[in-house]
Amino acid sequence: MVATVLRLRYRVLGNTLARRPWQLVGFCFGFLWALSILAMVTAALIAVGVSGDLSVSRTVITLAGAALVLGWVVGPLVVAGIDTTVDATKLAPFPLTTRQVMTILAATGATGIPGIVTSIAALVSVAVWVAWPTAAIAAVPSAVIGVATCVLATRFAAALAVGLGSGRRGREVIGTLVLVLVIFAGPITTGILATLSGAGSIGGQLGQAAAVLGWTPLGATWSLPGEIAAGAWGIAAIKLLIALVTPVALWFGWRWSLEQSLVSPPRQASRTVKPGALGLFGVMPTGGVGATWARSLTGWLRDPRYLRQLIIAPLFPVLFAFTSGTEGVMFAASPVLVAFVLCVSGYTDVSYDGTAFASVLSSGIRGRADRWGRMLGAASIGVPLMLMTAIVTAVIGGHLDALPAVLGASFGLLLGGYGVNAVSSALIVTPVAAPGDNPFKSVPGQTFVSGLLVFVVLAACGVVALPAVIVAGISVISGNAALGWVALAVGLGVGAGVAAGGVALGGRTLERTGPDLLLQIKAFPTT
Repeated sequence: MVATVLRLRYRVLGNTLARRPWQLVGFCFGFLWALSILAMVTAALIAVGVSGDLSVSRTVITLAGAALVLGWVVGPLVVAGIDTTVDATKLAPFPLTTRQVMTILAATGATGIPGIVTSIAALVSVAVWVAWPTAAIAAVPSAVIGVATCVLATRFAAALAVGLGSGRRGREVIGTLVLVLVIFAGPITTGILATLSGAGSIGGQLGQAAAVLGWTPLGATWSLPGEIAAGAWGIAAIKLLIALVTPVALWFGWRWSLEQSLVSPPRQASRTVKPGALGLFGVMPTGGVGATWARSLTGWLRDPRYLRQLIIAPLFPVLFAFTSGTEGVMFAASPVLVAFVLCVSGYTDVSYDGTAFASVLSSGIRGRADRWGRMLGAASIGVPLMLMTAIVTAVIGGHLDALPAVLGASFGLLLGGYGVNAVSSALIVTPVAAPGDNPFKSVPGQTFVSGLLVFVVLAACGVVALPAVIVAGISVISGNAALGWVALAVGLGVGAGVAAGGVALGGRTLERTGPDLLLQIKAFPTT
């Protein structure tokens, strides 16, 4: 059964790449990138093995292994998501037991490009222990356990994000919580390890970090050969137990979450609406701009795809506070990064509408009114959030004198980005996740070109904000407070001008391209 599903999976992949040349190009680039990473890792591991230094070998293997396990959980969020060519939902109609479904999904995860590269790198790590034959023999099963932990960890995290069968709202809440926890995992771990390691050289701190991680599920299996090489058989036995318990616990946790999501019937949320209650539509002005404003703001407040961005953006100051402290440059500049994240959010506005975009076209609303309404909806959330972040970080970091410069750069990015999005979202639609979808899930229909277009929009936002960013940078570097106010004026002036120009140009563009955008949306594959 597993072999049959794997053959079908690769046949679907081959047919997809044959029909979509640009997706084939992206696949080739990904394959070459994976080979280059594998070559560098192999060279580094061989160099460590040749050195014959037990302390260095233990530190490198433990830290690299722990980072590998964490990367398998974080990677789907920041790269491309889990491949859903074969997933539990698609296998549910077939007469398969939960164990068979899990075996199939684990096999598909292990036989993809990341799984193959990870398996090869794990086996190459055996070369590190050639100077200690007993440890080298133990490193083989240790590598197998490590790869199994990686595959099961990412599947368990993905199953949790589905929402445990609790309905759409439950999937949204749990998916968002998992996303936040994953984002915080790295900085929190770094802060804890830095505290435990205390003062000392970099090598000593890394060694202490490896010693701590070796007792956790992240690094226990990878540190096992090092303990055997050092002759610490008692400690090796305890770490072997941790290493074996980890994939078993992940397996049963994954099984439970799959049974909840595929067997338990979802609970339908009920909501009573008072007669005549229109929500924001009863508060906003009437007309095309007001109605679009109300619809856009409702999406920002209720759609989990927007809410995840609103949750992630304010985390930048927290992340930089963990990694570089509240007096660091990155903490002071975090409001600019918040503005950068928020300014590009409207890039997918029309894509998020989906086939409901047909109702926008049929309403007869003018393109300019649609652009103004969407921009005002985004600004109603983005501007207060960016202002609050800038003020709070300035007060905590003690750099109130740099606040005007930071606000200038932030407003330049935010307002300028709104103008860029007013045009780009009238020209480009891309496949996006459906409301309530698993955030670990890769979106079908995405191509190499659509991925590049995101960077084009980001670059355009950066270019229009460049005058304000340059003046703000000179002000902060030189300590000239007067230039900070100039940066604020430039950011507000240029940003507002770009926003108004983007609405005018984007409105005319939308009136011309609206039907074509709807046809593209309807042509996107679904899962």
